[in-house]
Amino acid sequence: MFRALARVGATESVAYRTEVVVWLLSTTMPLVMIAFYSAVARDGPVGGFDQARFVAYFLATFVVRSLTGSFVSRQINLEVRDGTLAARLLRPVHPLLAYAAESVGALPVRVAVAVPVALGMLATLGEGALARGAAAWLAFFASLVGAWLLSLLVSFAVGALSLFMDWSDKVMDAWLAGLFVFSGYTIPVELFPARLRAIVEWLPFRYQIGLPAELLTGAHAPAVALELLARQWLFVALAGLAVRALWRRGVGRFAAYGG
Repeated sequence: MFRALARVGATESVAYRTEVVVWLLSTTMPLVMIAFYSAVARDGPVGGFDQARFVAYFLATFVVRSLTGSFVSRQINLEVRDGTLAARLLRPVHPLLAYAAESVGALPVRVAVAVPVALGMLATLGEGALARGAAAWLAFFASLVGAWLLSLLVSFAVGALSLFMDWSDKVMDAWLAGLFVFSGYTIPVELFPARLRAIVEWLPFRYQIGLPAELLTGAHAPAVALELLARQWLFVALAGLAVRALWRRGVGRFAAYGG
């Protein structure tokens, strides 16, 4: 059943390929930041980042963002408003599992964009720009899965809020504002002041983008990487509990309306 739903997601991503391309183009902020930080570091390293490391880091954030971004919340909002969520509730599969399968089905289109960027990164900057060793790559892939799950669960939670309010998209906008500032997407976490960085370490935003990008570029020793992975998966677990509670209570309030 999951495979069938994933195929549906893949078909939709092809059918709405223009929308997918527009979404991918909207994630090019890291490419803008490459130009900005390369100019900043022209006369010397900034906090341990030289021009080559800035390029590697922001290309890594582009890859991570392309592979892990999730906008299921908007789909849930729309289906709650027009009543089509009722049809999902009648099917012999949990709606959240169906949304997840459809998200998985859209991944091949994203991979088609992210992989060439990663290969270009390797060809331009050399192997030294990426993580080395099987353990480092295993940590990266674990963090990438964690980032995808965290993004998906946060999107689920925000979408579930639409069962309590008219429209929860503004909540997602607020979350994305925090994500862009505190995740390492526009500013590497390493460059934050020490006090602010201590706070960011215990916010979920870094673990959606920054951590996988850091591990892809080999920024952490194994012990540090394991500690950060443990924090990431703790946030995944907490997000899962939040989704479970919100969905159960929200569905009890749901009444199909619209048309």
